[in-house]
Amino acid sequence: MSTVVAAPVDRLLYTPEEAAEALAIGRSTLYELMADGVLTYIKLGRSRRIRRTDLETYVAGLAPLPN
Repeated sequence: MSTVVAAPVDRLLYTPEEAAEALAIGRSTLYELMADGVLTYIKLGRSRRIRRTDLETYVAGLAPLPN
């Protein structure tokens, strides 16, 4: 009998903790980005969620460091 392993599901929404982990930054830093309006989020009830596309847009807008 063979076992079938399902491919991981691409998330559409991330909790702040998951988004911080995906960006490899601290949770406090992520909350600062959200508070400053740098990183867009949505509210679902009392919860905040960050869209995958908003994470990608944030990363694409980061400027590389000069050499």
